[in-house]
Amino acid sequence: MSRRRGFFQFDDPFYRPLWRRVVIVGLCIGWGLFELAAGAVGFAMLFLGVGLYAGYRLFVTYDPEDPDGTDN
Repeated sequence: MSRRRGFFQFDDPFYRPLWRRVVIVGLCIGWGLFELAAGAVGFAMLFLGVGLYAGYRLFVTYDPEDPDGTDN
C-alpha cells in the first residue's frame, strides 16, 4: 500500500523534532501577523492560512512514530 503523497509532505521524518514543528508554525503565523500589521491583507491571509494548516497537520494529525520502522 502506498502512502498518500501531496504537495506538502508532513509525514516526513524531518518534522519529528518538536522544535522544528513549533518554528515552522510560529514563523508562518508570525509573518502573517506582520503582513496584517503592514496592511497587506492578502499576504496576511495567505501566511495565516498556511500557518493554521501547518499547525493542524503538525500538531493535531501528525504521528511522530516512523511509519516504516526505519530511523534516518
